[in-house]
Amino acid sequence: MTMNYIQLCELPQKALLGKYQQQDAYTDCYSVVVPRAISHSEYVEAFYTTPLFRVERFILAKLVSRPSTDIQAKQIASGEGEAFAAWNVEGKAENQLLLCDFLGRTRSWLMTDADEQGKSAGTRLYFGSAVVPERNAKTGRASFGFAFHAMLGFHRLYSRALLRSAVSRLARVNNN
Repeated sequence: MTMNYIQLCELPQKALLGKYQQQDAYTDCYSVVVPRAISHSEYVEAFYTTPLFRVERFILAKLVSRPSTDIQAKQIASGEGEAFAAWNVEGKAENQLLLCDFLGRTRSWLMTDADEQGKSAGTRLYFGSAVVPERNAKTGRASFGFAFHAMLGFHRLYSRALLRSAVSRLARVNNN
């Protein structure tokens, strides 16, 4: 499976993550087209069971006592589960999944869509995030804080790496 380049793009109009863009949260969206039909559940399971994401799951298990398994990833992917690692399902549609972290500050979003730009049947995979700013109780002003700004460059690289890792996993599954 050859893959196109992962690109930063606008959120699709129908994106479940879009409501956070309207609320002054930080949002991003990355996409890539793969040259075959991929179901949403196949994508979600591949994304959350990559070796790279397993490292994140290991860290979450140790730092915030939120362990998770590949079985739970499969349950989230199939729509049977409501919690996975540090996240709970906030919203879902036929081709989308929106997860909220246990603190309510970040969102993780996955979406699949038919690629209508290509000449053959393909699937556009989306991955996006939202970070909700904290509100100062006295002033009411929203702020992301130092840690957010310090980690933003890493977050952007990591987001691309996660999506690339999912595409690689989907390619391996397709070749077996």
